[in-house]
Amino acid sequence: MDLGLKGRAAIVAAASTGLGRAVAAELLKEGAKVAICARTESTLEKTARELQQQTGGEVLYQTVDVRNETEVANFVAAVEARFGRVDVCVTNSGGPPSKLFADTRTEDWRSAIDLLLLSTVHFARETLPRMQKNGWGRFLTITSTTVKQPVDGLLLSNSIRSAVTGLAKTLASEYAKHGITVNNVCPGYTATDRLSELSEAIAARNKVSKEEVVAGWKKQIPAGRLGTPEEFAAVVAFLASERASYVNGTSIAIDGGIVRGLL
Repeated sequence: MDLGLKGRAAIVAAASTGLGRAVAAELLKEGAKVAICARTESTLEKTARELQQQTGGEVLYQTVDVRNETEVANFVAAVEARFGRVDVCVTNSGGPPSKLFADTRTEDWRSAIDLLLLSTVHFARETLPRMQKNGWGRFLTITSTTVKQPVDGLLLSNSIRSAVTGLAKTLASEYAKHGITVNNVCPGYTATDRLSELSEAIAARNKVSKEEVVAGWKKQIPAGRLGTPEEFAAVVAFLASERASYVNGTSIAIDGGIVRGLL
């Protein structure tokens, strides 16, 4: 299937590892030119080099703290200067710590809002007008299945990612007339470093082993296993494509069936 991404210019945030890296690789394989960002320059540079070697695609990289409005603006401007346009933006960031309500301070809430919600706002503010100018665009947020089915111990993610979903739903309505779609992609338990960190935190809090935590997750998943970043990235690439032109304002779970709700 030709997804119609050849020559498109895509931004993928927090793409030095994990889901972001897998998404960048998939878009490159489809022929898109891809700009990636992350906070750690050494890891980012290594990732960019490996992606170019693996796919033969064109990769731009820049260190960016997605919580910083100015850094995001400078990055998007650099992408447009290099590629001549911005067609696709995939927002992403690290996740907030696993905490219970009683252990969560006001500063934790503010930090999670900056990391999850305002980072998405920054990218939307910079990329959507550029897409509007071109009459075509795909804006995708990487959130979590916690927006569909809250997870115990992930208070901040359950709360703030839901705000991102509401933002995306509103943007989908406002920008559809300009040929732009806005969707959320919601990973379930996927084998990444982030998941490993979560399992360690939950294991320490509950005084069990990390392996027991992961085994408990697998029992909840009808597929009986963790997902892979590549499986997740394939869905993102489709939503970023010409083929997904009538998919707008949705939150799609890529979770092996763990979300039991009808919507």
